Amino acid sequence: MEQRRSKFGNWMRNSITARMLVVGFLLLVLLIPLQFVQFLIEERSYRQHEVIQEINSKWGNEVLISGPILKIPYKELKEERIYDSNSKVTQTTTRTVISHAYLLPDSLVINADVESLKRNRSIYESVVYTSNMTFAGNFPTIDFSEMDIDTEDILWDKISLEIRISNLQGIRNSMQVTLGEEDLPMTPKYNESYLSIIESSPLKVNYAENTSPINFNFHIKINGSESLKFVPLGKETRVSMDSNWHSPGFDGSPLPDEETKDIGANGFHADWQAFQINRQFQQKFLNKIPDLRSFGFGTNFIIPVDEYQKSERTSKYGFMVIGLTLLVFLLIQLVSKIYIHPFQYVMIGLALVMFYTLLISISEHSSFLKAYLIAGGSVLGLITLYSRAILKGFKFPLLVSLSLASLYGFIYVIIQLENYALLVGSIGLFVILAIVMFASRKIDWGND
Repeated sequence: MEQRRSKFGNWMRNSITARMLVVGFLLLVLLIPLQFVQFLIEERSYRQHEVIQEINSKWGNEVLISGPILKIPYKELKEERIYDSNSKVTQTTTRTVISHAYLLPDSLVINADVESLKRNRSIYESVVYTSNMTFAGNFPTIDFSEMDIDTEDILWDKISLEIRISNLQGIRNSMQVTLGEEDLPMTPKYNESYLSIIESSPLKVNYAENTSPINFNFHIKINGSESLKFVPLGKETRVSMDSNWHSPGFDGSPLPDEETKDIGANGFHADWQAFQINRQFQQKFLNKIPDLRSFGFGTNFIIPVDEYQKSERTSKYGFMVIGLTLLVFLLIQLVSKIYIHPFQYVMIGLALVMFYTLLISISEHSSFLKAYLIAGGSVLGLITLYSRAILKGFKFPLLVSLSLASLYGFIYVIIQLENYALLVGSIGLFVILAIVMFASRKIDWGND
């Protein structure tokens, strides 16, 4: 029995195949703590999202404004068929019901002045804003004859104006719309959809014989976060936005005019222009207005660097870093005939895994670059000193140090790239493969 154990021990110690199998097995085992690191990154990222949502909900969520819209009630005759089970006769009756038509403005001009602020909760940070906006424009003559609604059927004394908005809680002023010569106070109205409705009292002016455009204007001050968007309800919609936020993300269609767009360290200016021909809805609706949120455009107020995303991308290269580092030690072992115990391979692998936990924890309190340098330098120094004790001398520990430093530098470059990440990564892996093939060309693989 002891002789068999001795033979097996010698085979494990001297066989190239046995050493490769052991390193391969240990690499698979090290995937377990690496997976736990990825779970940790996901958990911290989810926690960040939760805290940001809590901050935003107390200040004001994203803002999407659709309006103003004229709500026009009219009388409509409805036929009803009633079946009498006794006489087995179907009777037709006609009754008058009140329906609603909706008229969108011909011209809509929006000027938004947005002051952004950063809000912190513990180690997490969110961007919120306060926006002062003015809306102006005009409605066309109220005429629905092409939709078979007679002028006499319109209830002119019941016409009202409404504005639809996603963040009713964020409004910070008393809403009042000037329509023609009237000042209309706005009050909220219950609505089950995503957009809340604020509606005016009925108009006092009778526009039955009006043939000229009906002008409007109003001001709104609102707290929000994440984004500020508008639905282009006008036949011609113009939006101008100024803000002190330095990293806007423009969203929706159309995008801002490139000729007037200006983004700098102190903020940005952007102008949009949209026409009816650019969108897929008309200026008049009967009975209800469809959900037009998908036509909204505007600006996302985002923090440009998400450390958790970068840490997650970095951890995806963990298998490559651990595998190549263990391969370097294996090649050194084969070339130098120095025996490296499986336990020592495990210690090296765990040190490499610790890089990612250090990276995520330090990046929560500092920049990603500083966290990467500290984590990488710490692990690099630890493994270099450990390999000095294992491999003796200075030549092989220096080789390990240079190899690991090159790997970390290569991965950092890939993380910073977006459009060329795949190209640079493929070329880098090809170079690494060529180096390994060159370094292993003189190894005697027959010693098994």
